[in-house]
Amino acid sequence: MEKSMINFILNGQKISAEVATDLLLVDFLRDDLNHTGTKKGCNVGECGACTVIMDGSTVNSCLVLAATVDGSEITTVEGISKGEISALQQAFLEYGAVQCGFCTPGMLLSAKALLDKNPHPTRKEIETAISGNLCRCTGYKKIVDAVEAVANE
Repeated sequence: MEKSMINFILNGQKISAEVATDLLLVDFLRDDLNHTGTKKGCNVGECGACTVIMDGSTVNSCLVLAATVDGSEITTVEGISKGEISALQQAFLEYGAVQCGFCTPGMLLSAKALLDKNPHPTRKEIETAISGNLCRCTGYKKIVDAVEAVANE
């Protein structure tokens, strides 16, 4: 099995690891680094459960080879807050944007990436930003309301 050495930043920490060249980022994060907030859903890039932020943009980690993150900066849901719940996470709780919770990490990261680039998005921009994340429980309204509340603070 061919392997590759990678060095990258994960949630603010330097990581060095040797990975199989065919290992998916979602599996590396979950199985090797124990960052289980990144969920495995469809494994074909359709559901957004595995969303992470890579170099400032969201990616489906089920479509990214771990070997390709060398030199990158990755944020998972574990990296959103530094010891305290973030304003975005608090809004998700307050607005009832969390039900079963399976889509929540990906939704939070999609919303964070949007707010990092555009702190005051329109409702339509929020809807577009989370459009790659499927939720079967909330109907999206409460999620959009929560992100909009943070944007309006």
